[in-house]
Amino acid sequence: MTIFTRVYKSQSVISRPILPFLFMLCMVNVSNSEAQETAMSPKIANYEMHIELDVPSKKLHGTTKLNWRNISEDPVRELHFHMYYNAFKNSNSTFFIERGLPDFLTKGIDDVCGWGWTHIIDLLDSEGNSHVDSMYYYQPDDDNIYDQTVLVIKLVNAVAPGEEAVFNYEWTAKIPKTMARTGYNKDYYFFAQWFPKVGVLEPAGMRFAQETSWNCHQYHSLGEYYSDFGDYDVYLEVPLDYEVASTGILMGQEKNDSSMVWHYSADDVIDFTWSCSPHFILQKDKYKDTDIYFYTYDYKGYMAERYFETIKFALAYLEDHIAPYPYRKLTIIDPPIHGMFSSGMEYPMLITSISFCFLPEGLRMPETLAVHELIHQYFMQLVATNETEEAWMDEGITSYYESRIMDTYLGANCSAVDLPFLKSGNKSFNRVEFMGMDHPKIASNAIFSWEYTEGGYGEIAYNKAALWLQTLEGLVGTEFMDRIMKTYFDRWKFKHPCRYDFVDLVNELVIDEMGDVFPEGMDWFFDQTLYGTGMCDYAVADIENEKLTPERGYLDSREECEVGEMPEDKYKSRIELHRLEELYFPQEIKIVFENGDEEIVYWDGEASAKTIEIETSDKVVAAYIDPERKIYIDKNFINNSLDLRNQSNTSRKIGNTLFSGIQSLLEIFGLLI
Repeated sequence: MTIFTRVYKSQSVISRPILPFLFMLCMVNVSNSEAQETAMSPKIANYEMHIELDVPSKKLHGTTKLNWRNISEDPVRELHFHMYYNAFKNSNSTFFIERGLPDFLTKGIDDVCGWGWTHIIDLLDSEGNSHVDSMYYYQPDDDNIYDQTVLVIKLVNAVAPGEEAVFNYEWTAKIPKTMARTGYNKDYYFFAQWFPKVGVLEPAGMRFAQETSWNCHQYHSLGEYYSDFGDYDVYLEVPLDYEVASTGILMGQEKNDSSMVWHYSADDVIDFTWSCSPHFILQKDKYKDTDIYFYTYDYKGYMAERYFETIKFALAYLEDHIAPYPYRKLTIIDPPIHGMFSSGMEYPMLITSISFCFLPEGLRMPETLAVHELIHQYFMQLVATNETEEAWMDEGITSYYESRIMDTYLGANCSAVDLPFLKSGNKSFNRVEFMGMDHPKIASNAIFSWEYTEGGYGEIAYNKAALWLQTLEGLVGTEFMDRIMKTYFDRWKFKHPCRYDFVDLVNELVIDEMGDVFPEGMDWFFDQTLYGTGMCDYAVADIENEKLTPERGYLDSREECEVGEMPEDKYKSRIELHRLEELYFPQEIKIVFENGDEEIVYWDGEASAKTIEIETSDKVVAAYIDPERKIYIDKNFINNSLDLRNQSNTSRKIGNTLFSGIQSLLEIFGLLI
């Protein structure tokens, strides 16, 4: 029986029906062994598209040939399609209910209707059967009957298990004006999540699916896209004077009377995105076998070198730590000011950043965005996770590597901001963004993107996840963390893992190689960080040194009160430690003595308070919790230490207050840029 309703397990359920899924993968590999010799991906959804950009009417006219394969063990009797542009059709769509309406839609700009839509005119199977009468809109997430971003098509003939089916459909779309990730402004066009695209059929055992089901969510304000891999053969007809920047390799051009057809090919990708404008200028560079194309407007052309050097460093870093970039081309777009809605985006073989002529070079926003979006080529695109359902596997992992790359490239203390009066590293800046939240316990990392109804999506999906990944690195060591992430990528590239797959892999490697330290694996860690909402804060509360004195009283008998021998100068030192928040982690405590000697004491970190007692001939003058800052998710590093030599309680309080003020200033500064 084929089920077309999503079925999700609670996060407490660990076991999954994996055997049918593995059997299915074997069937796919056997039946397509010849193709798989050269293919990187399963190539489940393959598109040939012919697109005409109608500039006067602000419309797209398209014909699409979809070659789709059923990888499940069930017959498929319907297809689910994303109809992204219908999110911009009216104010009742789920997208606008969640985000709110932009001013230009309510007030109007230049008397132009800024709304958009998409419509399939007809869809035919390989036998010529029309399916136009069987189409209906479906709202799997919120039952909003006015939302038309998911289209269900009942098939005349079911697609058998393992069978490939071809569908041809004609469609048209009204291009929205200046929407998130897509649309036009003046004569700048950016097309992302723009064509009717089939959803992902998930067989039993894949991710959270307990039975074969379509994963085709409505278009939400938060979260982006989730798609199967395939080959794209796309013909784009645009005005003759327009330059095109696109996913894929340019295979050729054909000139018509007043237009040019640009033919692009992209293999083993999960999406196709393009942009065009008559004002684009193109500059090129190269990293090994990858051509780097940079498109911008003339007044931003000077940015090329900054982007090229940054991207080449990041490509080399990712090659060393994860894998070589697998495609022969990477396109970077720095849009004009009126195209800012398309900045900071990531799509296969194409990324966008943003720069402003009035900002000093010491504000590293262009480099940071370029690196962040490049990392997305690996996480989530090559690994193909579902950002709508598990944003941290996309944005969190990417933010983690963003910090590592930027701090290595430009310096740990100045990779985000390098100004005479203010310097900040990327890792530190991301930390401030999360710690500066009004309510950092508002949600966990284990919810869907649209469930962040009270805020916190960016801080939690991006920054909190990056912090606990950095903490995981601190607990297991950088070299071992690199092995975890590379193994995760190698095992799950061109597939669709979920959080269980990541957690299972971490537990497997940790138990095998660090079983003496973490014999039960790391479930205790993920229960707190991934699934939990608690915070972490450890503090050195006090240090006392008591000089030992002679024993007194009735020592040897009840007859004579006496005083024992005077001991050599010795002290009983007490270091009082506090765990102030919910999260607990094993801690290293560095103790410094008056003579300069140091000692490391280990604490499991679980109790709310811990007193360390030491008898020594020298006073304890300082104590440091986590001296190497391995537990990067600790919200206040200032109270992690106490030094009796140069810091009174009053100065510590002043320091803490000053640190909090700096955090607030950095947060405000981050909002401004």
